[in-house]
Amino acid sequence: MPAQSQSTPVRALSFAPRPVPLSATLAVNEALARKKRQGVPVLPLGFGEAGIPIHPALTRELEAAAGRGGYGPVAGSAALRAAAAGYWTRRALPTDPSVVVAGPGSKPLLFALLMSLGGDVVVAAPSWVSYAAQTSLAGAEAVRVATPPGEGGVPSPALLADAVVRARARGRTVRTVIVTLPDNPTGTIASEDTVRRLCAVARDLDLVIISDEIYRDLVHDPGHAVPSPAGFAPERTVVTTALSKSLAAGGWRLGVARLPDGPFGRELRDSVLGVASEIWSSAPAPMQHAAAYAFAEPPELAEHIDRSRRLHAAVTGAVADRFAAAGASVTRPEAAFYLYPDFGPLRDVLREGHGIRTSSDLTGLLLERYGMGVLPGSAFGDAPAALRMRVAPSLLYGEDDEQRLAALASPSPAGLPWIAGALDRLTEVLGDLIETADVGEPVPA
Repeated sequence: MPAQSQSTPVRALSFAPRPVPLSATLAVNEALARKKRQGVPVLPLGFGEAGIPIHPALTRELEAAAGRGGYGPVAGSAALRAAAAGYWTRRALPTDPSVVVAGPGSKPLLFALLMSLGGDVVVAAPSWVSYAAQTSLAGAEAVRVATPPGEGGVPSPALLADAVVRARARGRTVRTVIVTLPDNPTGTIASEDTVRRLCAVARDLDLVIISDEIYRDLVHDPGHAVPSPAGFAPERTVVTTALSKSLAAGGWRLGVARLPDGPFGRELRDSVLGVASEIWSSAPAPMQHAAAYAFAEPPELAEHIDRSRRLHAAVTGAVADRFAAAGASVTRPEAAFYLYPDFGPLRDVLREGHGIRTSSDLTGLLLERYGMGVLPGSAFGDAPAALRMRVAPSLLYGEDDEQRLAALASPSPAGLPWIAGALDRLTEVLGDLIETADVGEPVPA
């Protein structure tokens, strides 16, 4: 291309690109990275990454398929779809490979589903940040509905019915409700009764249910069953999962969706594949090969997931204890690697001592003064004045794979020096936050 002549006039564009903020989970990770480069000690409790090494068997399978450079079927390889179908069938959700669709992560699959279904989307308040963001990107409206106390991830069935009726009365087209089982951001699991009642409301109001079950294999008590809506409303439920949480392969970008059987499911599959064909064509072939191995659940990977489940339970429980000791209200996490402490009991102290009125005020102070990265509840759809935050302790497992493998193998990982040190630092931070508030120290300018 020839260089631009100095005499060529330059005219500024008359419009700006559409403003789309960076996902809050990624933004806090970048903020902590900047502080670390500046030499500031940090407590990385904001980014939802599993924090454990990739299992060597997965690396072996990926290497074996590295030469597969051709495009494959849009829906995914036959081997991957069969393996995913087997994965769900072993969880009491009988699945035919024909209803499985693969994509480069569950996030693109979610967006393809929202584009195919159209209409507004009901999301829990609070809920994972991307549900409402993707709904907005698809040109629709997110209808936020509170969850029952202690049951994150699933909108209250009674409130759901009222919200949908009201939205439709003002001319909105509501077609979908998204649930998360187990939940991000709270680390809790909705009860079977709540899920059954939500399915009944979805039938009455003609709603599709998208059930994000990416944390299903990380329930802290393996005897605690996850009540999938697909077991109660199979004709209208889509289930999604991926490799990113249970196997810590977030960077590999591979997810699968289980679509409903029957006429509606077939039409939805055709639409999703049409969207996929225009966006990602097909998921990466080497990743599909490794994922097929993973979803077949060989003993070495099943044992690896079990150890990671125990690690997540131990550390999130220890972190929950530190928040509770500081005076926050904490629902004990039941799955994954999140907790959702509420500083409401300390509201007056924090307001008078630090000028804190919102969750963003609180998390901003923790980041700037202490290098502690957590996400405000408002990022997940909570009311700004609710002093809740999502805490993700999984990056405390170690600075390198040697430490992370030691954490996986330890019967008491919270006692390992590097994890114990981070827990003690958390206690110091929370103690200083409350102590300086008691003496009325103002928020730094």
